Amino acid sequence: MAERTQLRRLLLLRGPVLESEGVIDFLKEHFDVEVVTDFDEAMSGIRQGRFDVVLAETADFLPLERGIITQKAGVVLDTLGDGVCIVGAGGELVWANRRIHDLPEGVLDSICRLCVRAYEDLASGAPDVRHRGKRFSLMPDHNTYYEVICSPVRDDQGLLRQVVAVVIDETVHRRQQQKLNVIDRAGRELVRLEDDPRSHREAAERLKVLEERIIRCSRDVLDYQHFAVLLLDAKTNRLETIISEGLDAEADSYELFANAEGNGICGYVAATGRSYICPDVRRDPRYLKGLAEARSSLTVPLRLHDKVIGVLNVESDRVGAFGEEDRQFAEIFGNYVALALHILNLLVFERHTAHSQVSGSISAELAGPLNDIVTEATELMQDYIGLDDVRNRLNSIIDRASQARRSLQQLAEAPKTGMLPGAAVPPAHADPALSGRRILVADDEPLIRRTICDVLALYGCHVDAAADGVEARDLIARGRYDLVISDIKMPGASGYEIFAAAKAVCADTKVILITAFGYDPNHSVIRASKEGLAAVLFKPFKVNKLLDECRSALSPKA
Repeated sequence: MAERTQLRRLLLLRGPVLESEGVIDFLKEHFDVEVVTDFDEAMSGIRQGRFDVVLAETADFLPLERGIITQKAGVVLDTLGDGVCIVGAGGELVWANRRIHDLPEGVLDSICRLCVRAYEDLASGAPDVRHRGKRFSLMPDHNTYYEVICSPVRDDQGLLRQVVAVVIDETVHRRQQQKLNVIDRAGRELVRLEDDPRSHREAAERLKVLEERIIRCSRDVLDYQHFAVLLLDAKTNRLETIISEGLDAEADSYELFANAEGNGICGYVAATGRSYICPDVRRDPRYLKGLAEARSSLTVPLRLHDKVIGVLNVESDRVGAFGEEDRQFAEIFGNYVALALHILNLLVFERHTAHSQVSGSISAELAGPLNDIVTEATELMQDYIGLDDVRNRLNSIIDRASQARRSLQQLAEAPKTGMLPGAAVPPAHADPALSGRRILVADDEPLIRRTICDVLALYGCHVDAAADGVEARDLIARGRYDLVISDIKMPGASGYEIFAAAKAVCADTKVILITAFGYDPNHSVIRASKEGLAAVLFKPFKVNKLLDECRSALSPKA
């Protein structure tokens, strides 16, 4: 018999029938039999051993079956990720699964007390409360959060006997929610730039306000030692750092472009629009050194209307510091940063746009009347042939009307030059701050360069012009200038390199840098400001503003 069956191990619950008929002895001759004498021992054997068959007399069958089902239910409850327990009316713990016993010390006592409160409410509350149960929040410390759901256990007569509590650890979800709240607050703070008193001042101060807010808010969202925001220049495809904290000096020399290969992780993210988690920078060939002691990094794109306008990069001195949750939060925060930069850009050009709208409206309103004046004066000249005095006066009217028409047209088109109209006429008296000063103007845009030179020449300045960084440095090396006015972004040299070259020749030379909003290669403004930069002009700027900054730079300081 033993050779024909696959059954080997038997668990047998001893009973009078099996004893009297010799079944136990017969089975022992052919199988590996373990005999138990009572129900509890049988259940213990089932829990601890692996048996092919369990034998019991008919009277013991139903209790044994129920015990096995209960045991399986207990196994299921033990494998749940949530805690489950049964608590009596007095707060005594009747049963608990493994997750409950794994809770920190003191938490189980708090759960039992909540169950007692639930028991009292369930016993005396309204009918819907008695059947629905109670929900509690439990925070044993500042870093842990549980949801406790208490449900009634009633007997066949409907009397409340015990309370079942399901304990759900919501710590991770609560932390995520708290971080999302932080991001939301940070985002709302970033885009409310106009609320800061300094936001109504010059663009440089506005950018400083935004930089302070971004760094402060990012600290609440991400754990990092190095933080940088790089904007993408649509013309050159170059990534240029506008805000950074903790950047290593070596990283200042990088020239990065939005390209998936050969331009580091930032170039890859800007080109592909995909976020990038680098768990160990020592093993990632794309990584370019940013933080001296960096071990991991996270880079996400800055998106505006589904268009990548730059990247946000953070680095940590710990390996594997950033995960998927950090990526999600960084992407949300990055969208706020992109929006804040866009709003700041709009604020910088606010006066410029208003001027353009006003001048355009004036030009449109006056174009018709001026055309009529020119036409009528021309027709009148045909009637006064031989009367030179009248014709000369009519010619003068035509010339002035034509000049007014051209001036209005130039006024409407003025924003394209990067400079707004202002007082550009020679002063009635010599301007002691400007007259006779040697000034170098360096800008690769011919119209801006020529306009600045013409304005300064009207005020008695001796002006030289450079079309790029190489020419500017050559001119600086040849002679001493009182003032150097240089665009930050030119071929051949950055604004900071022009600044450094001027200071190297003569420490007293004043330098004013010019830039469009957002583009500051190699932190020209930040670095030069620490070393004595006179001023920064953000395009478009008024002629009066240019003259005021020149006077301020060249005037003796108290």
